[in-house]
Amino acid sequence: MKLSKIKEILPLLENVEFQLENGNFVPEHFHVTEVGQITKNFIDCGGVIRTERVVNFQLWNADDSEHRLKPKKLLHIINLSEEKLGIEDLEIEVEYQSQTIGKYDLEFNGNHFVLVNKTTACLAQDACGIPSEKQKKNLSELTSDSGNSCEPGSGCC
Repeated sequence: MKLSKIKEILPLLENVEFQLENGNFVPEHFHVTEVGQITKNFIDCGGVIRTERVVNFQLWNADDSEHRLKPKKLLHIINLSEEKLGIEDLEIEVEYQSQTIGKYDLEFNGNHFVLVNKTTACLAQDACGIPSEKQKKNLSELTSDSGNSCEPGSGCC
């Protein structure tokens, strides 16, 4: 989800709720401790220089169980970040800690925001020897080669 999309959704909500893909909710007394833009400059295993930029939200659970972040307040934090930091309308990445800090994509299911698990991937599979996926064929499409076939009773097997 891009930053512009969350800005469209927030005014329509009474509460800000985040849910993990497994169905568990982030406790409702969470804080958004950071809103910013992250730029990652790196080189992949194939030697290609790459740049990725995302808007980053960091969620944190505090001991103040009476805290509730309202949509208007989150929208204010986002607007302030755009004004003071010049953050762009990029995809949002959410950091949230369970056993370790996890990074999630963000979606909205009509009721609340969903933290979507991210995965790693090789960006240069052709350069680092990762075989491409085998092409699947139906057995009926295979033709027999008379030089390499074995007939029943021929003694070849």
